[in-house]
Amino acid sequence: MDIKKIPLPHNHNENDNRIIEEMPSLETITSVAEAMSQLGNPSRLRIFWLLCHCEECVINIAAATDMSSPAVSHHLKLLKESGLIVANRHGKEMYYRAADSDMVLKLHHTIEEIARISCPK
Repeated sequence: MDIKKIPLPHNHNENDNRIIEEMPSLETITSVAEAMSQLGNPSRLRIFWLLCHCEECVINIAAATDMSSPAVSHHLKLLKESGLIVANRHGKEMYYRAADSDMVLKLHHTIEEIARISCPK
């Protein structure tokens, strides 16, 4: 990969340019910001945490989170659009689970570290 030198108006130390050259792309940062934005909502954060541990249908997610099915469906749509969860159809029922990605795994572990909770056994 060809790293482009970015001229800085002020050269405070030689590490500034190296750090800027290795800065994540706008696309990468946008993806992470979107995921974090979705998890900034307590309802979506609870649903995401639940789906990191199991695959569930809307009705069961609603019962587990004490929310209405339409409200859960709305949150699931947003989580799915941001790539945090995936859906699978089993007959007439849709089931949701956390996406199988490195970012989802790291977010899951970060949530548990911050909240000082652990995965159910």
